[in-house]
Amino acid sequence: MNRMENKVVIVTGAAKGIGRGIAQVFAEEGGRVAVVDLDEQAGQATAEAIQAAGGQAAFFPADQTRWEQVERMARAVADQWGRIDVLIANAGIFPSARIDDMSEADWDRVLNVNLKGMFFCVKAVLPYMRRQSAGRIVITSSITGPITGYPGWAHYGASKAGMLGFMRSAALELAKDNITINAVQPGNIMTEGLEGTGEEYLEVMRKSIPLGRLGDPKDIAYAMLFLASDEASYITGQTLVVDGGQILPESIQALE
Repeated sequence: MNRMENKVVIVTGAAKGIGRGIAQVFAEEGGRVAVVDLDEQAGQATAEAIQAAGGQAAFFPADQTRWEQVERMARAVADQWGRIDVLIANAGIFPSARIDDMSEADWDRVLNVNLKGMFFCVKAVLPYMRRQSAGRIVITSSITGPITGYPGWAHYGASKAGMLGFMRSAALELAKDNITINAVQPGNIMTEGLEGTGEEYLEVMRKSIPLGRLGDPKDIAYAMLFLASDEASYITGQTLVVDGGQILPESIQALE
């Protein structure tokens, strides 16, 4: 317990879903959590729920595709709490569009939010982490793209694979400043967004997962908690798959 005590933690995309679960777990572990999101109403509600449960949190609005907003957010967090120890770069979108129907705007939107937005968030926190010669960065990638594929998510998969390419080079650049950067690759996690895919999709996914269930946001949060903790101080540029064993079977027959 209290692995984040006295640490300032930024969680992007924290208003709902996986990000909300991450924010709650890091607050339960003693962190001062900056809830960052574009949705001000839901983001404020998440911060207030954490406060009501006895945790420390505040909401900071930002559109992570806009550098000036991300830079202002990081400065506001540092002004309020004096430092930035951890960045959880989690915000992302996953609209479905098959290649024949995908427009340039569809492609650009997903890459701008998921990949460029992650880059902006990492860049914005570096001056504060370098000032204290320490920092932990954890990014939310996915099994989709780096390991698996799914029709309609070519742009999403490209963004998530791109995040891992960024991470490996960033790990080399940041190591001299005692800043680590790692990634968690979630499988199918039950969130508001996944619920929108329909019960048929969810049931197929359950049957393809050896553990027989969809993940919970806190399954991802606890993996990230480890990578952001002192216990992971010698780990950088690595990925951790959290998917209930979904990528293991060679075929559906392996689960019979």
